[in-house]
Amino acid sequence: MTRSILILGGTADARILAGKLAEDSGYRILLSMAGRTLSPVEQPVPMRSGGFGGATGLADFIRFESFDILVDATHPYAAGISANAIEAAQLARVPLVALSRPAWQHQPGDRWQSVDTIGQAVTALGDEGKRVFLALGRQELLPFEAAPQHSYIIRSVDPVEPPLKVPDARYMTARGPFMLDDEIRMLEKNRIETVVSKNSGGSASYGKIEAARRLGLTVIMIERPPLNDANGANVPDVATALTAIRHQFSLFEKRGE
Repeated sequence: MTRSILILGGTADARILAGKLAEDSGYRILLSMAGRTLSPVEQPVPMRSGGFGGATGLADFIRFESFDILVDATHPYAAGISANAIEAAQLARVPLVALSRPAWQHQPGDRWQSVDTIGQAVTALGDEGKRVFLALGRQELLPFEAAPQHSYIIRSVDPVEPPLKVPDARYMTARGPFMLDDEIRMLEKNRIETVVSKNSGGSASYGKIEAARRLGLTVIMIERPPLNDANGANVPDVATALTAIRHQFSLFEKRGE
C-alpha cells in the first residue's frame, strides 16, 4: 500500500527530507511551498506553491488528497503556518511530525543583542550611523527605512524590488550555504560594524555568526517566536524526522489501516 506524505516546506531540511523519503518507492510525497521565493531550487519530489486558506483549508486538502501524515518543515519563524499545521492535523485526524532545527546558542566571544521583532532590531541599531549587514528575507526589510542614518549591505535570495528608500544601501543576491572564510572577507571588505540576523539554526547560514564572533562584531539577534509543542511531535533533525515518520507508518500497519 502506498503511503502519502504532505510536507510543508521552506527550508533546506524540507528538501533533504523529501529526497530521503523519495528513495523509498512506497511513498507518495507532495512538497508544499509558500511561494515567497521567486526562484526556488529544484526539488526532488512533486511540488505545489501557495497557501491553503488557513487551518481549515489545509485540513480539507489533506482529507481530499488522502494524505496519511503531515510534516511541518517550514522556517522556524513561520509561526502562523506551524500553528495552522497543528490545528489541521487535529481536524483531519492525521499524525503531525514537526521538524524544527535547534536554535544557535550563544558562544564565548559572541556579542549578541537579543530582540524579539524586526522593529526592535531597527531600534537597537541606535541613532548613530553604522555600517550594517542585513541577513534577512527581502520581505522583512521595509522597517529599516525608519533608520536611514545607517549604511546597509543587504543579502537576499531574490532581488529586493523596489529598493529601500534610504540614502546608502547595497544589495547582494546569493543562496547559502555560506562558508566562514567567505563571510569574514565579506564583512571585512564592507567594513561592517553590526550584523542583523534571525536565529535560524542549522549550518548553512551560521558562517556569518561565527565570522562576527571572530571579528568582534555586534550581532542583533532576532529570537524565534515561541515553539508550539505539536502534541509532542517536534523533532530536531532530518534523521529523527525519518524515524518518526516510519514509526507512524508502522503503527498504521499494526492497526491494520
